[in-house]
Amino acid sequence: MSMDPFTGHVKAYVGGPDFKFFKYDMVSTGKRQIGSTIKPYLYTMAMEEGMSPCDGMIHGPVTLIPEVGEPWTPKNGHKATGEFVTIKWGLQNSDNWVTAWLMNQFSPYAFARMLQSFGLKTPADPVVSLSLGINDASIYEMVGAYSAFINRGIRVEPVLVTRIEDANGTEVYANTPRMKEIFSETTSYKMLDMLKGVIDGGTGNRLRRLYNLKGQMGGKTGTTDNNADGWFMSFTPTLVSGCWVGGDEPTIHFDQMHYGQGASMALPIHGLFYQKIYADKELNYSDDGTFTIPPGFNPCQGTTQQYPPDFYQNNGPIIESEGIDDIFN
Repeated sequence: MSMDPFTGHVKAYVGGPDFKFFKYDMVSTGKRQIGSTIKPYLYTMAMEEGMSPCDGMIHGPVTLIPEVGEPWTPKNGHKATGEFVTIKWGLQNSDNWVTAWLMNQFSPYAFARMLQSFGLKTPADPVVSLSLGINDASIYEMVGAYSAFINRGIRVEPVLVTRIEDANGTEVYANTPRMKEIFSETTSYKMLDMLKGVIDGGTGNRLRRLYNLKGQMGGKTGTTDNNADGWFMSFTPTLVSGCWVGGDEPTIHFDQMHYGQGASMALPIHGLFYQKIYADKELNYSDDGTFTIPPGFNPCQGTTQQYPPDFYQNNGPIIESEGIDDIFN
């Protein structure tokens, strides 16, 4: 599904591979675990609480302390470096330890409320593992939620029908986009900076390397347990898009992360989609858009740690994780 992030007007909607054989709509009706596409919501909460993309931690295992049950250290796709890494680096590389470190700073109850404000309707259990994507959501909900990152913190509800006229051409219904401010404009610019990093040098970099997309973009990959669900969320200055790939049941899955991760299953659909709409000049979309960010805006204002752009640059493929028995990437 793809929509205009400012009006909510849905521009593309594919609920399944073929209605003749697959009559279940996986865009608005179907819900699946969302994996690491949940992480930007936690990072948003951190930015709202005064943190910056340049804050961070010494990279290594982080133990989560649940209210009930034993302490738990999530697995990770990156080996411990023992060096300082930033929050931006953590989101760019979908690092579970950075996410766990952030989750330890906040209440899982507050995070569950944040998910509701983003428009995710499935009740979220307020547990620490929520930060790694155990909650279910639909593509419809996720696309609406990600619109807030482009729209200065304002979530726009997707609009499928703009108006209805009767047989005489008289308007009987007009849809006014429903909007809700979720977070501040300053936080939206910080999140834009980090989510651009996912595409420019992180787990979503295949859009650059394989599909030669040049314009500014943001996005996030997601993969669930046993490679059952592959997610990719992306946005440009004029579109926000979401895609899920998987089987009818979670028992249908890839055996290897190399094939089953969101960057392998769902990202290519985005790459081909953008190539096609940019090639069709009648659609009036171009691959040279830039996000509207105030001149001179510094996402790390007030943070003593500053890093040059090449700190975040990664030109090679990134595998989200090789071991996900108990976490999602």
